[in-house]
Amino acid sequence: MKDIIYNDMKFTVEKTPCGWNIFRTQADGGTALVGAGLYPDLPDDEAEIRARTLIKTVYPVGIKTVGPDVAHPNLVGDLKIVGPDVAHPNFIYWDKISSSFAK
Repeated sequence: MKDIIYNDMKFTVEKTPCGWNIFRTQADGGTALVGAGLYPDLPDDEAEIRARTLIKTVYPVGIKTVGPDVAHPNLVGDLKIVGPDVAHPNFIYWDKISSSFAK
């Protein structure tokens, strides 16, 4: 069993006879199943790398904005974010230079 902390969330990766299971520990102490029976024929280190990649894909870091709603912008600290277009929601990534709909 291996614990992975990602974006202040705790995930547990455990090996079973059928493959690898990934669980997320929730704030109330419960667990949520992220994936089961994954990567059955991979060595431990490769399965851990793929599990970490899957976690980052399922739980991306950033905020989703749908707008424009000038009356109710998203506030992150002192940063005010107004969404770009109601028909085309963007996802703003913290670790990339531009949003998902960059030109």
